[in-house]
Amino acid sequence: MNKTLTLLAVVIATAATSFAGEAVSSKKVVVAPQTEDLFRAGEVQVDAFAAGAAGRYNGQSVNGFGGGLGLSYFLTKYFGVAVDDTLTSLNGNGHTYNSTQADLIGRLPIESLHLAPYALVGGGATWGTKSQGDGNVGIGAEYRINRSIGLFADSRYLYGNHGLSESLTRAGLRFIF
Repeated sequence: MNKTLTLLAVVIATAATSFAGEAVSSKKVVVAPQTEDLFRAGEVQVDAFAAGAAGRYNGQSVNGFGGGLGLSYFLTKYFGVAVDDTLTSLNGNGHTYNSTQADLIGRLPIESLHLAPYALVGGGATWGTKSQGDGNVGIGAEYRINRSIGLFADSRYLYGNHGLSESLTRAGLRFIF
C-alpha cells in the first residue's frame, strides 16, 4: 500500500506541474525604441540656396549675389558626390556670372547635435565675360531639423586661369530623400 501511495503522489505531482502553465516573473522588460539615424547612406539631397561671390575674375574685382540649386548623393554615411549651379549678378552692373561645380564631399555626422560638418573638393566651369574651367575647395556645416529637411551653409574657394580667385558662399535649405 505504501508503494501505491508513493506512486500516486509522484503521478499527481508530475501532472500538476504539467498543467501549471507559464511561470510569472515580476521583472519588467523595457525595450528602448530604435532610433533612426538622421544622416545615412543612400541619401539623395536637393538644395535651394542663396549665394554670394567675392574676389577677382578676368582681372577685375567682382562681388555678386544670387542663388542656385544643387543635387547630392551619399554613397555612405560619410562620403558623397554633388553637383550645383549658381547664378549671380556681378557688381550690380547687369552682368551675370554662372558657376557649375561638381564635388566630392566628406562629412562627419554628430547625431546627438543634429549636425554634420563637411569638406568638399572638386571642379567645374565658370561663365561670365569669359568661360573657363576651375577648381574648388571648401568647408561647411549642415543642421538637420528632421530626416527630411536640413539647413546648410558653406564656403568654397574657386581658382582658375583668367585670374579667377574668389570665394563662393552659399546658405539654404536641403531636402533629403
